[in-house]
Amino acid sequence: MTAMDLTIHQAYLPHDDPDAAMAFYRDTLGIPFLFQAPGLAFFQAGEVRLMLGLPENDSQKFSSIVYFRVDDIESAYQELKTRGVEFTHEPRLIHRGRTADLWLAAFFDPDRNPLALMSEVPRRD
Repeated sequence: MTAMDLTIHQAYLPHDDPDAAMAFYRDTLGIPFLFQAPGLAFFQAGEVRLMLGLPENDSQKFSSIVYFRVDDIESAYQELKTRGVEFTHEPRLIHRGRTADLWLAAFFDPDRNPLALMSEVPRRD
């Protein structure tokens, strides 16, 4: 591996309530739980480890959008709705590509970190 062979191994999301965050990611989203450390919880989301933790200070409250790739976005959307996830919108077409269309459905975790389901659906035309 060279310095430019960058791959994401771990992503961090800040949380004010570790117990609520852990329950949401483990029980509601069904992401496999790995382990806990003081103020931290770790999950295995595909090839990326997701780290949830308490912010070290008030200025550390930030977030990026985490996209969870699914094969069937409509089924995943319906399943998560039955588990109590409130989406900001239904799955919708974001981009029509040459060979696949990109679909997204956005939602938030209990600390308002933005999350989304994404699916690349092969074109049929």
